[in-house]
Amino acid sequence: MDVKDLDIVQLKKDHLKLLANHRRQLYKHPVLKFLFLELTLRCNERCLHCGSSCGEVESNEMTLDQYKQILDDVKKDFDLKQFQLCITGGEPLLRKDFFDIMGYANELGYNWGMTSNATLIDQEKARLLKECGMKTISVSIDGLKESHDAFRRTPGGYERAMKGIEALIEEGGFKAIQVTTVLNHSNMNELDELYEIFKDMDIDSWRVIGIEPMGRALQYPELLMTAEDYRRLFDFIREKRMEDMPVTYGCSHFLGYQFEREVRDHYFICNAGIYTASILCNGDICGCLDIERRPEMIQGNILKDNLKDVWENRFEFFRKGLDEMSEECSDCSYKDFCAGGARHSFDYDNCRQRMCFKDTEVFDCSY
Repeated sequence: MDVKDLDIVQLKKDHLKLLANHRRQLYKHPVLKFLFLELTLRCNERCLHCGSSCGEVESNEMTLDQYKQILDDVKKDFDLKQFQLCITGGEPLLRKDFFDIMGYANELGYNWGMTSNATLIDQEKARLLKECGMKTISVSIDGLKESHDAFRRTPGGYERAMKGIEALIEEGGFKAIQVTTVLNHSNMNELDELYEIFKDMDIDSWRVIGIEPMGRALQYPELLMTAEDYRRLFDFIREKRMEDMPVTYGCSHFLGYQFEREVRDHYFICNAGIYTASILCNGDICGCLDIERRPEMIQGNILKDNLKDVWENRFEFFRKGLDEMSEECSDCSYKDFCAGGARHSFDYDNCRQRMCFKDTEVFDCSY
């Protein structure tokens, strides 16, 4: 490793130390930046990787009037300019009152975006989404046609999703249209072909992540990516970013000195409970929607509890590092930077992290 590389690694270490101190401050003084609303667990797809096991499932959903009251209360208690409202599901557009809910949010001045499979978006829906104030959208394309449809168990899903993206692009006027691709061990060889497709589309970013050991994916361990897969993915993303392609890895996991800040615009920090709160479709309040839905994760219910009070006075479980729960993590030299890793991939029954790149080829020991 040459002097320049050593200087870069030292700079990253200095930044990570500052971030570790900032994280400790956030445990004491959290800042709500992202409020997720899970409108439904119903979905017209049944993805093998779904963290919430959505699909043709029972979904205990709040009413339009209840959402209006929630939106009124949150506006009263928080500065809407300081955070983004993030709409998700299931597939949010399956709610017949979707545009009533989001139209009301727009009237109140919320800055909001959405995650969608885009299979229900046509030109009319794209127009309505713009009219009711949607600023950003992330659409899932999980491989080429055959692998996407198999992974999401939805024949024709790829073509409908791509048509949905094109409808959004044609409508225009959105702040950002993002494509998110969840790779698995079987479709790593499609990266280059996907790149050729997306670089010619008028999208604002391409977010590429790996299937995570959570939710429904735990039933399909053969799909989980290997360390070699991840090394290839990170090398790919870094190379394309150097070519100015707006491609990024997701927010999850500490990647070591070699790849931190190289494959995304920020260093790793798990946002759950310090930057992010979520309201499930039944009103339960939690940190991140991807985290296993255990009783200790639920901090209250929006139908009887005030979100500001819950945010400021509960969430104790989220305001300490997971390394305090894990013997493996407590002895790790990276624990100040990682804090036990992402909460959605943590095994809470065995108090260990399911997803850690330390001691793999992703971490270059020379760093």
